[in-house]
Amino acid sequence: MPRKVLIVEDTPYYASALEIALSSLPDVVVSHAPTGGAALEQLEALQPGTACVILTDLHMPLMDGFELIERLRSGDRHERLPVIVLSGDTDPETPGRIRRLGADAFFAKPYSPTEVRNKVEELLNAFAP
Repeated sequence: MPRKVLIVEDTPYYASALEIALSSLPDVVVSHAPTGGAALEQLEALQPGTACVILTDLHMPLMDGFELIERLRSGDRHERLPVIVLSGDTDPETPGRIRRLGADAFFAKPYSPTEVRNKVEELLNAFAP
């Protein structure tokens, strides 16, 4: 079964660092979308049954991570995809808000690439379409 990680990040430095950290995961294709809208377009092209984890920033142009999570959770096709939020947001309400929206994990920037990689691997291994 195919496995995919979609990085939704508008800052090239963070996107590249994540790609490097995740490149050693076995049988995983890592792709990047700079906005929430671009992420939704890529997700529509996914084959049914593909194990996919989404890593998203919160503050991006056009569609932020909050709206992306809301759209994913309100749809029929991608509502169960695991979502990990990576953000420099310092609002103390943010972790609770993203949990209520249905995110599976939150890592504050700067984060440990190893911890993020371990969480991605855990979620990919637990995926059930």
